[in-house]
Amino acid sequence: MRAVGLLWAVLCGLLLPPVTADEGILHASGSDVPPVTKDYCIIYNSNWVSLPNSLDNATFSALENLTSTVLCSSSEVPSGIMKDKAVVVMRGNCTFLEKARIAQNLGAKMLLIASKPRLSPLSDNKTDFEDVTLPVALIRYSDIVDMQLTLGNEVNVTLYSPPLPEFDYSMVVIFLIAVFTVALGGYWSGVAELENLKAIASPGERETRRKKEENVTFTPVTVILFVVICCVMLVLLYFFYKWLVYVIISVFCLASAMSLYNCLAALIGEIPFGQCRIACCNRSIEVRLIFLAAFCIAAAVIWAVFRNEDRWAWILQDILGVAFCLNFIKTLKMPNFKSCVILLGLLLLYDVFFVFITPFITKNGASIMVEVAAGPFGNSEKNDGNLVEVPTERSAPHEKLPVVIRVPRLGYSASTLCDMPFSLLGFGDIIVPGLLVAYCRRFDVQTSSSSVYYISCTIAYAIGMVLTFIVLALMKMGQPALLYLVPCTLLTSSLVAWKRKEMKKFWKGSSYQMMEHLDYTGNEESTVSASEQPGGQ
Repeated sequence: MRAVGLLWAVLCGLLLPPVTADEGILHASGSDVPPVTKDYCIIYNSNWVSLPNSLDNATFSALENLTSTVLCSSSEVPSGIMKDKAVVVMRGNCTFLEKARIAQNLGAKMLLIASKPRLSPLSDNKTDFEDVTLPVALIRYSDIVDMQLTLGNEVNVTLYSPPLPEFDYSMVVIFLIAVFTVALGGYWSGVAELENLKAIASPGERETRRKKEENVTFTPVTVILFVVICCVMLVLLYFFYKWLVYVIISVFCLASAMSLYNCLAALIGEIPFGQCRIACCNRSIEVRLIFLAAFCIAAAVIWAVFRNEDRWAWILQDILGVAFCLNFIKTLKMPNFKSCVILLGLLLLYDVFFVFITPFITKNGASIMVEVAAGPFGNSEKNDGNLVEVPTERSAPHEKLPVVIRVPRLGYSASTLCDMPFSLLGFGDIIVPGLLVAYCRRFDVQTSSSSVYYISCTIAYAIGMVLTFIVLALMKMGQPALLYLVPCTLLTSSLVAWKRKEMKKFWKGSSYQMMEHLDYTGNEESTVSASEQPGGQ
């Protein structure tokens, strides 16, 4: 189960895309004194018309509600009713630009098209409608109804499209979550390593520790096999997304509940109170751990039921996701730096290939990762890499792979009004570098090197994240975070080992595992010899 969980965590590290439509704001004002105002989401095409970027440059027009017609013929409306007004009609029966030409010829100043289905980009062949200069925008029909109920029948409206904030503070939250998870996961792995070393030194504790040991070690061969399986699973998701997405959601619920339990149980174990036990199935179980298990299962079930409630479910998903990443960084052990280099290097190539190379292979020119991210609604979404911003349309939620840390945009803009865009970071961008940080921490423990490897690698990860954000801001498109995280962490770890003249030992790993095995075998032989002596006498 742990291997399966990590498989899809790394597999889906590059997810969820931005919408390509231009989003703007309809500012509506009622006739009361003082006037009641309210903003609504609109979708427009910036190739057809340019909207002012603030209300200061916007012109208001009286709104004429003609949602009883689709405006595919000028005979559908009375003569002169549109003169110098903003008009709202229903979507359907003819193209957007055909409606716009009719409205423009009848003297309208603005055309709003009310849509009952989910909002989608405005796309028509503008070549045949070069004479149409009327501002055209798509708006939710439910917003038109709300406008009448809130502001009355006499409403003045204008359109504008404010620029996005230069800096999104959700990136700071993403950064803190990622660095905290990597640092804590590495530290936890070091604590487990220290306990292992103490168990080796104390024969009485060895068997107890061996029974509790839950670590999984990746050898170089296992790493290569793992990456191949990742590629196969991603291709399967490409072809069978609408079925496999529910499998992954189920696996996430199970794995995250187990991970949350392991994380909280480690904390509760340090509390010296409430340790009463009950006997069950020839075992003694702490009552508090039973309640903890119920709590973790309930948290996963609640997320599964309300996973599309984007106003708050992202908080629960992030908590479960952080627990998931922590548990895997602690549980999955890299035996040496050689295995780390192979794993991070291959996954970096995997990342780049499926984002940037596969568009040259697929028929529609989109990367396989794009199609996996967009799923059945791929016609309205695009993906450019791991760290992206994605809006979630409230009127038509669809299933997404739950393998990302999600934080909604914190600034007010047309995007936050139209939907709830998120800044995302894939679990793979936390777990994969986190495994290197955990190895560095264990190596510090094994060599008593005062955490120099661990601290250096953690700082390098933070620098890689900052570099990713800088490139994201400059390029205005999503970035595969491993492209920056892998070089930063690998180069820093290598430089520290070279500077300390420990590269050979760091590359091959500490030999204490082999020593443990030999010591354990020797003790077994001694025990057998001792038991045979009386018989020989």
